[in-house]
Amino acid sequence: MPRKSSKMTDAHKAALAAGREQSRAVRDYLEAIEAAKPRRGRKRTPASIKKRLSAIDTALPDASALQRLLLTQERTDLEYELENLSDAVDLTAYEKGFVKHAKAYAEAKGINYATFRSVGVSAEVLQRAGITRSM
Repeated sequence: MPRKSSKMTDAHKAALAAGREQSRAVRDYLEAIEAAKPRRGRKRTPASIKKRLSAIDTALPDASALQRLLLTQERTDLEYELENLSDAVDLTAYEKGFVKHAKAYAEAKGINYATFRSVGVSAEVLQRAGITRSM
C-alpha cells in the first residue's frame, strides 16, 4: 500500500530554513578563519612575485618543451596569486553571522565550547555568541 503523502507544515519549513541559515553562517565563518590563517614559510610580496615572473620570462625562450610547460604553469599561478594578494579575507561580516547563529547551531548539534576553540574560533567571539564553557 502506498504511503500517504503528508504536507510539511509552515512551522516545519521555517525550522528547516532556520537550520540551513545557521549552518551556512557557521560554515562561512569557519572557512573564513581557515583562509585567513597564516601559512608556513616566507611570505610572498608583490615585489618577490614580480621578480620571479621576470625570471620566468627570461628563462622561457631557452627552456625545453617540458620545462616551458612547467614555467608557463608557474607563471599562471604567480599571476593569479599576484591578483589575489590584496584580497584579504574580511572576517567582520562572517563573524557577525556566526555570533548571531552559533549558539542555536551548537545547541542543535551538540557542539561544545572546546570543540569550537579547537577549530580556531576565538574565546572572545564565542563569548559574544553566548557560547560558554559550561555548554
